[in-house]
Amino acid sequence: MSMRHVFPGVYRSGSEIATLNSTPGYRVYGEKVFKDKNKEYRIWDPFRSKVAAAILKGLKDFPVTPDSNVLYLGASSGTTASHIADVTSGQVYCVEFSSTMMRDLMLVCDRKKNMVPILGDARHPWEYDSLVAKADVLIQDVAQPDQASILSSNAEYYGIKKALLSIKARSINSIKSPKEVFEEELKKISEKFKIMQKLDLMPYDEDHMLVNLEAKSV
Repeated sequence: MSMRHVFPGVYRSGSEIATLNSTPGYRVYGEKVFKDKNKEYRIWDPFRSKVAAAILKGLKDFPVTPDSNVLYLGASSGTTASHIADVTSGQVYCVEFSSTMMRDLMLVCDRKKNMVPILGDARHPWEYDSLVAKADVLIQDVAQPDQASILSSNAEYYGIKKALLSIKARSINSIKSPKEVFEEELKKISEKFKIMQKLDLMPYDEDHMLVNLEAKSV
């Protein structure tokens, strides 16, 4: 399989993208792996990761660099966060509210040494500040109705300028149309962030949008 760079640390071949496995021989969620020139790559499944879906849908700028420190809100069992940990040698702070998901996440963090598991409520960023030394990028994927305020409060608290936000329309309002929900959330977000790009994630995720953001200068 011939791979080409899409972003630093992210590769593409045809309709598949991959990251260079920082822990060769270890698979996180049963993903396909392959070797090329003695290097092992993990296929990044867009049906399991909204960030992967956004890249395949045409994300123009990926804020995670090889030395980024990332605050990941809603890390779940570590699927996407593990690929982020492949891309960067910096720390990936994985905040997850569910103790059930945390058990799985901790197993991944035990192998991916730059992933830090944090059992916490993303609505209260001050509760985990003793565990987060520094963060340059925020990635958020939480199923909460107050997704915009969670983003803003964490970005402000940690001084983060760049973010990838997954907007889950049905988690915010199950009665309004997703289009209405997206418009309302984008209006809230635009008070403090420049909307660099917005991507509908169909067919990978229904009623989901991923938004690439940069904080406005004060």
